[in-house]
Amino acid sequence: MRISSMRCAAVGAGAMLLVASVAAMGQKKGKDYDGTAIATVLHDANVYVASDAEAQKISLVTPGHEIQIVERSGPWVKVFANTDINDDANEDDRNKPEFGEDANVTPASGWIRDKGILGPGTAGGDVILFGSAANFEDEAERPHAPKGAAEEAHLLYKRVAEYFPDSPLAAEAAWRAADIRWQLDKVDISTLPSAKEQEAYLRPQIYEGELKKVMKTYPGSEFAARAAFDLLDNKMCGDWQGLPKCPEMETGLYVKYAQQYGDGPKAAEALYNAVYRQGVVVTMYLVQEDKKRSEEAAKRTQALAMDLKARYPKSEFAARGASIAFRVSQGIAIYGSDRD
Repeated sequence: MRISSMRCAAVGAGAMLLVASVAAMGQKKGKDYDGTAIATVLHDANVYVASDAEAQKISLVTPGHEIQIVERSGPWVKVFANTDINDDANEDDRNKPEFGEDANVTPASGWIRDKGILGPGTAGGDVILFGSAANFEDEAERPHAPKGAAEEAHLLYKRVAEYFPDSPLAAEAAWRAADIRWQLDKVDISTLPSAKEQEAYLRPQIYEGELKKVMKTYPGSEFAARAAFDLLDNKMCGDWQGLPKCPEMETGLYVKYAQQYGDGPKAAEALYNAVYRQGVVVTMYLVQEDKKRSEEAAKRTQALAMDLKARYPKSEFAARGASIAFRVSQGIAIYGSDRD
C-alpha cells in the first residue's frame, strides 16, 4: 500500500547516538516526568525485569514509543516503558480512537539495553529520527511490508516534531506523521459496509486531530495545505450511486480548496478533481435525459479546465484536465462505459 503520493528521499542518517545523560535529555514540554529523561527507541527493545539478559522479559518497546529513563547501570538503562500508550496529552481530541496494533500495551518498569535510544538532547537527533521514520515508511510502502512499519514511521515522525520543534524538519515530520495515520485509518474505514453510504455523516469519520494540529501549528505552510487536502476525504460521498448530487457537491469543495490554497502543492490536483467531477456530471445528466443540465455541466467542465491550464500550465494535472475537457467536447462518457 502506498501511504502517500508525496514522499521525498529519506534524509540521510548517521550512526545512532546514545543518550549522554539524564540532564542532557531535558524535559518534554507539557508533561511531568519527576526529573526523569524522556526518549524513544529506534529498534525493538525488550524490557527485562533486571539488568541481565537472562532475566525475565516483561514487555517490548517498539520504534517511536516513549520511555522514561530513571537509572543507568553499565550497558543497561532502567526505564518506564511505553509511557505514551493511551496518553492523550499531545492530541487535540481526548476522545481519539486507539491507533496501531499495540494500542493496548501496558506501560511497564524494567531494564533495556543502552543502545538505539534517542531523546531531545541527542545531537542531530532530528535528522536521525526523520531518517529512521522515512526508512520505516519506505518499508511500509513495499510489497509484503513488515508488520507495524507504517505505525512505527508515524510515531518516529511525530517524535521529530515533539522533541525538536525548532528543527527545519519539524513541520514536514508532523505532516508525514498525521498523513500516515490518516491514510491507514482511511483504508480501515473503506472496508466497512457503511463506507458505501452516499452521505458522509452515515459512515465513521477518519480521526482529524493530528491533521488539524498541523494546520494550527504551521499555518500558511505547504504542510498545512496538504493537511487541509487530506481532510476533504471526510466530506466526500462514499458512493455516487450514479447520481449527480455527490460529484456536484465535491466539485464545489475542490474549487473552494483551490481558491483558498492556490499557492499550495495540492491546488492543481484539487482543480483537476473538480474538472473530472464535472465531466462525470455531464454523463450522469445525460443518463437522466436532462440535456439542459448536461450542457451546463459541459460548459463548466471547459471553464474549469481552462482555469487549471491558466493557473498551473506546467502541471501534469493541467494536461489531464485538458484531456477530460476534450472527451466531454467529443461526447465521450467520463463516467461508466464510453463505447458506442
